[in-house]
Amino acid sequence: MLTNLGFAMIATFLVLIMTKKMSPIAALVLIPALFCVAVGKGAHLGDYVIDGVSSLAPTAAMLMFAIVYFGVMIDVGLFDPVVRAILRFCKADPMRVVVGTAVLAAIVSLDGDGSTTFMITVSAMYPLYKRLGMSLVVMTGVAAMANGVMNTVPWGGPTARAATALKLDAADIFVPMIPALLVGLLGVLGLAYVLGLRERRRLGALRIEDEESVGAKEAVLVGAGAAAGPARPRKRPVGGGADHVDRVDGVDGDEDLLKGLDPDRPTLRPRLYWFNALLTGVLLTAMILELLPIPVLFLLGAALALSVNYPRLPDQKARIAAHADNVLNVSGMVFAAAVFTGVLQGTGMVDHMAGWLVDTVPEGLGPHMALVTGVLSLPLTYFMSNDGFYFGVLPVLAEAGVAHGVTPLEMARASLVGQPLHMSSPLVPAVYVLVGMARVEFGDHTRFVVKWAALTCLLILAAGILFGTI
Repeated sequence: MLTNLGFAMIATFLVLIMTKKMSPIAALVLIPALFCVAVGKGAHLGDYVIDGVSSLAPTAAMLMFAIVYFGVMIDVGLFDPVVRAILRFCKADPMRVVVGTAVLAAIVSLDGDGSTTFMITVSAMYPLYKRLGMSLVVMTGVAAMANGVMNTVPWGGPTARAATALKLDAADIFVPMIPALLVGLLGVLGLAYVLGLRERRRLGALRIEDEESVGAKEAVLVGAGAAAGPARPRKRPVGGGADHVDRVDGVDGDEDLLKGLDPDRPTLRPRLYWFNALLTGVLLTAMILELLPIPVLFLLGAALALSVNYPRLPDQKARIAAHADNVLNVSGMVFAAAVFTGVLQGTGMVDHMAGWLVDTVPEGLGPHMALVTGVLSLPLTYFMSNDGFYFGVLPVLAEAGVAHGVTPLEMARASLVGQPLHMSSPLVPAVYVLVGMARVEFGDHTRFVVKWAALTCLLILAAGILFGTI
């Protein structure tokens, strides 16, 4: 019964948010509350919610202060050179813009933190997507998949969890998987190229007539490249025809688009550029080396960044107020997700669901348990937290694999396959940073990204089998 109710709860949640019948926050709170009562454990709802909130409170704190920190870094102009370099590469060409999004997300993902990656990527790319009238779900989808592939670095979380759960060395798991992961990353870049071509065909060569009118076109296009689309800037063939875009409105595309950076904004602090760069480098290094808990690092970093860049108290209050909307939206979503995870775990639904999935594996597939684990990692890491999968399910699967001669190392590597899909799970707090900052509905993002992320996962799995690491 708990198994069926668990799957029904997840399905109900996904249907309601994808059809936009409920907001994600309302669905994350009300649906599990109703199912908790249906299970007959309504009296324990408070305990489940408090347990869920307690487990996610450090994550919410980290996100709150990380948003403030990186928001201040964006305000002072730390990432302006990165944005300029991307714009010079993109040249207002939708194909280059999408590929640039994937490259930027992959590079920034080396810090091992999805929230940081999404904040930097969206902050850099959102103005360009907005100005060109491009599909914002293409941006969120490509960024999530690139981050999902890179999330497998040992300091990113999944690899460390797999190593801990199976008592293995993280390097022994990760290093042999590098070729397969590179194939997955190339797959994301190839997909970005294809999606970019579809956007280029849809938009053609752009003539941006005026920043305000183009900026208003923020429609999210779930079917990127579809024949129908919102009103957009007037097309004008340039150079090599409709597929060639180098100039916008008769001037160099870079110069016109760089106006979106607002180089004269009063929040800039050019004299403190190297201080801010050093502070960010030290912060990310300390995060990778785990010198302090991540929430503490971002709390200290945000306080220091505000104090040095804006010594006057009114300026500090203004910067905090400027980012309060993002902070409230994201932290609210995280605490709402805590209700969902708290009920799933507290009622025992997640344990029954995992046990049912393991039991449904046919006996004849025993010698292929690594392949089975790779396939199961897609739905399991999407519908449950990484902690639940790696500490609750993987040891059971690994034990079954050992009985059929499959090594724990192979099982651990196979368990990493589902990460590109996992990063768009409604149980991952970072995805709310992504869709929130990009002003994309979570349901739109889900409908767009699931099929492509699943394809990327299967590509990594096939590459791992081909290279003999799984």
